[in-house]
Amino acid sequence: MIQIAPSLLSADFSRIADAVRTVEKAGADLIHVDVMDGHFVPTLTFGPALVAALKKVTTLPLDVHLMVDNPAEMIPLFAEAGADWISIHVEATPHLHRDISAIRRAGRKAGVVLNPATPLAALEVILPDVDFVLLMCVNPGRGSQPFIEASHERIRGLRRRVEERGLAALVEIDGGVNLDNFERLCDDGAQVFVAGNAVFGRPDPAEAIRTMREIAARKERR
Repeated sequence: MIQIAPSLLSADFSRIADAVRTVEKAGADLIHVDVMDGHFVPTLTFGPALVAALKKVTTLPLDVHLMVDNPAEMIPLFAEAGADWISIHVEATPHLHRDISAIRRAGRKAGVVLNPATPLAALEVILPDVDFVLLMCVNPGRGSQPFIEASHERIRGLRRRVEERGLAALVEIDGGVNLDNFERLCDDGAQVFVAGNAVFGRPDPAEAIRTMREIAARKERR
């Protein structure tokens, strides 16, 4: 099943609770929270306090993407705050298995993230141990970047690897997702769509969610 995860990075920070309620009512499946530390990526964004606050305003799972240099230190803080999904970058840790195990011990869904230039081969050993893989389709660090076209083949390649090995890991994508490429990305095999500006940058975010949901429903009926 295709899942839609609006990214709060593109929402109005002064009205985040309202933004979350809007997309939840419109049919979003997850709320995506980009955590940036100002080191792994140049931008500084959200912390555990926001995640804890979001738990009070939504029943949707919180998909927390850690773009940080020290994921081992951050995982317990965000798990305690209420993150439901936690993903960490392959490029950010020398102890990937240990950190993924820490997420799972906390009872959260564990994911790994690949930057656009990191080969899929980096997933070879860890793939059986994760619940999802997040492929970045832009270079991380800021919103509203154009989609990197080479990502189409990467999405198809990752989906093949998962299916050929009989694994259950979901293919999540982030960056440059919009209403123009959404259908093609469904065809590529993406299953979880992080959408920031495509939702919150439009006059009616709820309508954007409904349109994505209609496209997804057509794909799922085939």
